[in-house]
Amino acid sequence: MTPNRGGVLLARGEIVLLTLRTTKEPATDLGFLLHKNPARAQTIDLPFGQAHVFWPEATPSAACCALWVVVDPVALVRGKADAPGDGPLAMYVNDRPYVASSFLSVALARVFGSALNGRSSERPELAQTALPLRITVDVVASRGGPAWLERLFGPLGYTVDAQRLPRDETVPEWGPSALHRMVLTHEIPLMTALRHLYVLLPVLDDHKHYWVGTDEVDKLVAKGEAWLAEHPDREFIVHRYLKHRRGLARRALGQLEDPDAEDGEDLEDLEGTSVPGEPRLERPYKLNDVRLDRVVDVLRSAGVRSVVDLGCGEGKLLRRLLAVNEIDRVIGIDASPRALDVAARRFEGPRVPLSYAKRLQLLVGSAVYRDPRLDGMDAIVLVEVIEHIDAVRLPALEASVFGSARPQMVLVTTPNAEYNVRFETLPAGRFRHADHRFEWTRAQFEAWASGVAERHGYTVTFEPIGPLDEMVGAPTQMGVFRWSS
Repeated sequence: MTPNRGGVLLARGEIVLLTLRTTKEPATDLGFLLHKNPARAQTIDLPFGQAHVFWPEATPSAACCALWVVVDPVALVRGKADAPGDGPLAMYVNDRPYVASSFLSVALARVFGSALNGRSSERPELAQTALPLRITVDVVASRGGPAWLERLFGPLGYTVDAQRLPRDETVPEWGPSALHRMVLTHEIPLMTALRHLYVLLPVLDDHKHYWVGTDEVDKLVAKGEAWLAEHPDREFIVHRYLKHRRGLARRALGQLEDPDAEDGEDLEDLEGTSVPGEPRLERPYKLNDVRLDRVVDVLRSAGVRSVVDLGCGEGKLLRRLLAVNEIDRVIGIDASPRALDVAARRFEGPRVPLSYAKRLQLLVGSAVYRDPRLDGMDAIVLVEVIEHIDAVRLPALEASVFGSARPQMVLVTTPNAEYNVRFETLPAGRFRHADHRFEWTRAQFEAWASGVAERHGYTVTFEPIGPLDEMVGAPTQMGVFRWSS
């Protein structure tokens, strides 16, 4: 047994830093979600050490996956000068091998990256399924005691059980330990739980082992976009996650408040060029503007009078639709109440024509469920929506939009996977956005769309959107469905 810098007795090499346990049968499905085989242990090399994955329990009724991260503190500081004020041995005698920190967050992303991004290739429906989870982190730093653990994880729906770890009793003057064993229980999708841990573990530790720059803002917004903006301690979380760099914190808070805004963009600047989750690699092309303008042109040419923007997000397309005087009814539907709140704020204030509010309706809803509120509308638009839906749920979308609502026109845009090779900063085999469940080639999209049209009495035509490359096509592809019966 060896005391760490805080005096807590820990056995190096015997500490399991994190376990994930579920009892939802068959519990071994957890292996599909984590992309880890319960029948074997694995070791993954990390820049700062190694991660070991093994399964203490794997039965149909209960499964537990353990992640043990071994950090080599000497290797981390070899060749570096001592940190000012910490003494000559501070970088060598420390708690880094034991305390859950940014090291564990990096390990989670490296070892469980598919689960963190919500992808499960063999069982895709599992990614969005809420599981009864019991998450144990053996050592977390919380100088605010158990109350801080409750304050961070409680608002997210977790039941928090924190046990303070004892210090070395031979040195009573050290006082109470700041280290705790934390157990979290919740029924929640695994992806969501991993994202909470990814952000909040470094926040608790208040120390990051790597340089924090603008890319960390993007990571924070991506991992926190569905929950962080509503957290009562979001400012505390953002400042700690970004190592108290005020400029980066302001930028992150601004993007969480308004995902369309960049570097202080005013909410009333309604004609911004980005969309929630729009890949940075698309922005030089102003591809979102091109997409939305083309969608509006097609709808205007068809003479539609009522339109549903299904998956409207924060309302960029809604603004353009309302600017067309011939369209007298617009419905924006999204699964995120926060996104709809941002959209509503776009249509407030003296710069917004009064007629917009009279013609606009914002509703919470989903593309994959039957919704009678869509009945009787002339057109339904799905702009960059289908690729965010698990492929196994596309038949439900098809039934909802084409089978039940059955508008005169449906417009669907989606990335053209063939064009990805033209994005120099996009690694081979990667999707444009971490939340994409798939990206189709032109042939794949046309095969799906043609099948949908044939099954439901529509005709469909296709057109490219964006700069056209004679080898790989355009970055975006659009299907225009017209009711033919």
